[in-house]
Amino acid sequence: MKKSTADIMVDALVENGVDTVFGIPGAHSYELSDALARRGNDVRFIHTRHEQGSGYMAYGYAKSSGKPGVFTVVPGPGVLNAGAAICTGYGGNAPMMCLTGNIMSHLIGQGRGQLHELPDQLATLKGLTKYADRIDHPSEAGAKMTTAFEEMISGRQRPVAVEVPWDVFGQKGVEADITPAVASKPAIDPDAISEAAKMIAAAKNPMIMVGGGALDAAAEVLALAEKIQAPVASHRSGKGIVAADNPLAMDLIAAYDYFKECDLLIGIGSRLELQFMRWQWKPEGLKTLRIDIDPTEMVRLKPDFGVVADAAEATALITDALTDQAADRTAEFEAINVKAKEAADTVQPQMGYLDAIRRALPRDGFFVEEVSQMGFTARFGFPVYAPRQYVTCAYQDNLGFGYNTALGVKVANPDKVVVSVSGDGGFMFGMQEMATAVQHGIGVIAVVFNNNAYGNVRRDQVNGFDGRLLGSELVNPDFVAMASSFGMPATQATTPAELEAAIEKAIADGGPAFIEVPVETGSETSPWQFLHPAPHA
Repeated sequence: MKKSTADIMVDALVENGVDTVFGIPGAHSYELSDALARRGNDVRFIHTRHEQGSGYMAYGYAKSSGKPGVFTVVPGPGVLNAGAAICTGYGGNAPMMCLTGNIMSHLIGQGRGQLHELPDQLATLKGLTKYADRIDHPSEAGAKMTTAFEEMISGRQRPVAVEVPWDVFGQKGVEADITPAVASKPAIDPDAISEAAKMIAAAKNPMIMVGGGALDAAAEVLALAEKIQAPVASHRSGKGIVAADNPLAMDLIAAYDYFKECDLLIGIGSRLELQFMRWQWKPEGLKTLRIDIDPTEMVRLKPDFGVVADAAEATALITDALTDQAADRTAEFEAINVKAKEAADTVQPQMGYLDAIRRALPRDGFFVEEVSQMGFTARFGFPVYAPRQYVTCAYQDNLGFGYNTALGVKVANPDKVVVSVSGDGGFMFGMQEMATAVQHGIGVIAVVFNNNAYGNVRRDQVNGFDGRLLGSELVNPDFVAMASSFGMPATQATTPAELEAAIEKAIADGGPAFIEVPVETGSETSPWQFLHPAPHA
């Protein structure tokens, strides 16, 4: 039986467990759109109002579920519009797949100015992703799709892309024999496990730092922490790997306090951004042990010793190799955590509102941050109780990712509550996707803190440039009226108590909802004293 390239590609999606594709149809890829339409019982298609929204939704889907987030956009401007989302997926280690078209195969590289033509789109995609390739003939479709899935899920997970020339999507060839892609992992060196265990056994005050590479190693990380009585800290991507109310968990304020006595820093799936990029101080004699699946991490930040392996597997083996159970230190850690909470509570009004959101959000709900005063504060001030429940843009810190990403989170987790917390500036980057939320019934609760400014920029201009403001103050629409015009229930909350009640009502009602919280311009306490603290005395 013969099938088109597009049909073979959709077969590969289904075989690899893909149940949702985000995107916008376009002329170059009509055959792919039709192939998806004919498989509508197997794959849900969610069309968005901007290509960037498609990419961000795929990111949120992947980041919150661990499953592939797939999106399709037209070539050229569509790919470029989705570029910020692909960058976010690269920084956030998300298994994303971009499917796009290209101009007619015989015209690629000729520079004749065809519809949506880029000088070298494949090279552009390769510069943004872990892997990108072109399907030039239907006979290649099955194998190249399988390779793309294997690259995406193996080792350090990151976005991949597949492009198909306009005329190739509809070409037919022999039906491909497609089997699900299998992730490959580096082999574990037993000697490395032994050496890591010796380092840990010799430490008096170890600390574990977890990042996005440890999201699937929560049980193993906790077992190691309990065995050696080490606190577990995170910045953003690792929040919830150890529940915030576990006695061994520390937020980044508490971790900085403890760090002054630390003699061994154990990084598990973490770039160690806090300790080596933000904290401008190191305790004397500090040693660093890294466990990471990406061997290049051992070059980027060379540790005293490194184990290149899957985080869960290596951590479990190291724990098994440790013979002694450390004495209980949870009372000591609790005192540090109490002091840290008192410090965090000075960041107002952010902490008052974040505490209200935490009270209203179920324990298993999802919090999607944004590059905003609330988002920055949430990195230390918002407790999270399980992996993946705090969705971040990782090191890209790209304004405007939040709401669109939250829609993807909700699609992947339809039975969980998802709250998106944005500032007015960031929300306006993707506010058109309220139409997507309403049309597809995606029940994200959008909370927008409106301070009529790009708040971080404005503060820096006031404090660092003699108050000269340029492009940092905003004139905004009536947000409640705007959300209502999309057919979305919308309200305003002016206090933490009102916000808590509004979220509870939105949860009870189900469906999309919008809540605006007015904040006086420039009134927020800077969270950067904790995110980028001064050196210890």
